[in-house]
Amino acid sequence: MIDDQDRFEATIKAIDKANSDDPHVVLHHGKNISHELLYSQRMTEILFKYDQNPEEALQLAARGQHIKRWVIPRNEYPMDRKGYLQWRTKLKLMHANLMEEIMTENGYGTDIINQVKLLINKNKLKTDPPSQQLEDVVCLVFLQYYFSDFLQKHEDEKVISILQKTWGKMTEKGRSMALEIAFEGKGKELIQRALVIDN
Repeated sequence: MIDDQDRFEATIKAIDKANSDDPHVVLHHGKNISHELLYSQRMTEILFKYDQNPEEALQLAARGQHIKRWVIPRNEYPMDRKGYLQWRTKLKLMHANLMEEIMTENGYGTDIINQVKLLINKNKLKTDPPSQQLEDVVCLVFLQYYFSDFLQKHEDEKVISILQKTWGKMTEKGRSMALEIAFEGKGKELIQRALVIDN
């Protein structure tokens, strides 16, 4: 019989192995690492800052929510709002199915697999607390690690709009943690404008 911890660790290892195939490589602390592998590790890092004892399904969903994301490129869909939503829907289905395959291979049962798929698909975002917790973590990872690059690529008004939408997705706990991030320069300015924060 597979030990619960062994099963969990084997699943995390399989997720990381899949994400390590990402051809998009970034420099992190002086070493090259696959973009999606680094993203998944950051999801785990922020999840444990958010909750020191997250449930197992939430840990797995956080680690695997972008699994093999590069397989379905954004440019395969129209570059408009409708195309974006079609792309995101296709991605979530792929992520959920890949997680089901990996979890099944490592001995997980139907109940927890369905929990993880629900979390990744965000089917009950406003009514399922773990789904909302995962959304908070997603938003915090974006703000902590990817916001600075994002604002360099887009007009200020678009950045402000994205910030306001991101804020609207978060709980008070998530917002409180977001405000602890040490934003600097233009990032701090746009955050203040988006949220109408006084100095």
